[in-house]
Amino acid sequence: MDILVVGGGGREHAIIWSLSRSPKAGKIYCAPGNAGIAQLAECVPIGMFEFDKLTAFAKEKSIDYVVIGPDDPLAAGIVDAFEAHHIPVFGPRKNAAEIEGSKTFMKDLLHKYSIPTAAYEKFSDYEAALSYLRGQGLPIVIKADGLAAGKGVTVAYSREEAELALRDIMVTKVFGEAGAQVVIEEFLAGQEMSILAFVDGETVRPMAAAQDHKPVFDGDKGPNTGGMGTYSPLPHIDEAIIQEAVETIIKPTARAMVAEGRPFSGVLFAGLMISPDGKPKTIEFNARFGDPETQVILPRLKSDLLEIFLAVTEGRLAEADMEWSEEAAVCVVLASEGYPGPYPKGVPIAGLEGSSNELIFHAGTERTEEGAWVTNGGRVLGVVGMGASIAEARSAAYASVSKISFPGMHSRSDIAMKALV
Repeated sequence: MDILVVGGGGREHAIIWSLSRSPKAGKIYCAPGNAGIAQLAECVPIGMFEFDKLTAFAKEKSIDYVVIGPDDPLAAGIVDAFEAHHIPVFGPRKNAAEIEGSKTFMKDLLHKYSIPTAAYEKFSDYEAALSYLRGQGLPIVIKADGLAAGKGVTVAYSREEAELALRDIMVTKVFGEAGAQVVIEEFLAGQEMSILAFVDGETVRPMAAAQDHKPVFDGDKGPNTGGMGTYSPLPHIDEAIIQEAVETIIKPTARAMVAEGRPFSGVLFAGLMISPDGKPKTIEFNARFGDPETQVILPRLKSDLLEIFLAVTEGRLAEADMEWSEEAAVCVVLASEGYPGPYPKGVPIAGLEGSSNELIFHAGTERTEEGAWVTNGGRVLGVVGMGASIAEARSAAYASVSKISFPGMHSRSDIAMKALV
């Protein structure tokens, strides 16, 4: 089968790496892709929102199957566009992708169906939001309603920080129209956990659990990013808690979406908080693979990813083969200087030339006409280590990291340490 993957980051590189191992996979294209992806697929210079061009390309090349990676085109209706041309596509339709595209929709859905989440209020008026905020305790969480590349959430520990975050979202509009509405919710303390699940209507098949590290600096300090690293499995979180999260949060949410006339098809990604008493609550839902969670989950998948995708699309997920490796995986993200703020591009990268045997997923790279690697994003590379334990996988990841360098390169040194305490 010839395949088109839409996207151009580390997540899409991991998806293509996994799809390329399928005996059913033929030619793989990626739009727009990146320099690392180009080692496995033919990159096509078509933007993620150029739906007409993407569907025309799929027809021209007789593409058998399309996979959508990022959140923005899903929220904009890219799946609906391909379906209108009768092209098989993996991902949720626009009305189902709203579970990520609007935090107020997501919170209202959970509230309506009594699915565990933090207490919240929503506002479209800045003065009303500010008045409410001043009456709340600290810490408190402030979220832009719409998509903000993983950066629209502030956990505020001071009154000044909380009011600045609200002003940035609603007045300064640093996230544009994503901040037209804001959600203010209670702070949940505990262990974070991500559970990604393949979903086909009411059928839910969870993947291996993972844990992300959002803040930019060690010790979970500094502003939130798109993710500085992740690991899987989670030996410090009891399997019973993971199962409770699936039964009390993910499955009821899939049923709720069906009941709302928005059946979900694709990957439903639950960001959860496990409270000190062991009870999971929902922080967020995403409507696609996580980034960088995908970079540790797919290397642990022993089954054929393309077969699973097809099972979801064809409504037979319940019978799909899904087997996971006992190996652990740790991903360390190498970021540009200044990320998640402004950062330079075109910075030369050393150490990639002999990395063909390493598991390295490219998020923001380019190659010069002379063939040299340079940076082209905030998150540049996701370096993955595998091992019999988290400790072994972590050592392998950081050993690979030590071989790569570029001016201003930043990474956290404590990825997966929570699993070793």
